[in-house]
Amino acid sequence: MNAPLPHLAPALRDGSVDRSFLQDVLGGLGAPRKHLSAKYFYDRRGSELFEAITRLPEYYPTRTELAILDRYGPEIGAGLAPGSALVEFGSGSTAKVRRLLPHLSDLSAYVPVDVSEEFLRSEAEELGRDFPHLRVEPVAADFTKPFAFPDDLRDAPKAGFFPGSTLGNFEPELAAGLLASFARTLGSGATLIVGIDLVKDKAVLDAAYDDAAGVTAAFNLNLLTRINRELGADFDLDAFAHQAFFDENLGRIEMHLVSRRSQLVTVAGVPFHFGSGETIHTENSYKYTVPGFRALARGAGWEHARVWTDPDGLFSVHALTASTIRRQ
Repeated sequence: MNAPLPHLAPALRDGSVDRSFLQDVLGGLGAPRKHLSAKYFYDRRGSELFEAITRLPEYYPTRTELAILDRYGPEIGAGLAPGSALVEFGSGSTAKVRRLLPHLSDLSAYVPVDVSEEFLRSEAEELGRDFPHLRVEPVAADFTKPFAFPDDLRDAPKAGFFPGSTLGNFEPELAAGLLASFARTLGSGATLIVGIDLVKDKAVLDAAYDDAAGVTAAFNLNLLTRINRELGADFDLDAFAHQAFFDENLGRIEMHLVSRRSQLVTVAGVPFHFGSGETIHTENSYKYTVPGFRALARGAGWEHARVWTDPDGLFSVHALTASTIRRQ
């Protein structure tokens, strides 16, 4: 964007509009196949809705991963270097790290990194009250981009925590790039604990992303609410429907917002036409086999150390060791 759009010019000048958000939305809706980045789901309301999703009966990933962390926490903790700063990428709720902290008695600090600053600060303060001897240093940042550590932690050994199968939201090539970026951030020899959802029956996957209570639908539609509020758009939420399905050929869940009718929507004064049945592709969630993920990690400079799964093979937690730091 070379010049401020007239509709948002004052807001752009005073910094109340996120320029990157605006550019990404205009670019995504102007593409031949409309799309929006899943990272913009997580305003405060989006973060709250996602936490509600994790408690749904259909949504197996969270409760299964928590059970793995509970059962194998001592083994996971034993693999971290003494005095490590534990960096959680895209921390959101602290529910999962709380399962590990009792097994991590020698941390120098816990560094949650999340783009939703208000939610991040709230969670960090609550965690600090519950673990008063733990140093908590929240960093409000997009974890897919470089960010700064507190000065006195820059040289500390680091370990990474990336639970929740968030890596599956990235195209495999981008997922490999993100893993390589984590290796650069954490340093040679660092450990990364990462959650990976596994390939399974299509019906189980479809239900997990299209629940009977409609919470996932509300989460998806909240992205349009955020665009209306922050970017001066006029989306009619009743004119869009949530759609989610597992594509067995691509090995991924796709989430879309489907236009219920032919309509015109404006964002920051820019018009976008939607045909009836046309979709906005809002998220992918790739599912892996254990060997498939090992190969992906190896190509990004990580050696596979351990894997832990649940008895039904629904989900996996992997320990990786950074072997090669790839420079940008």
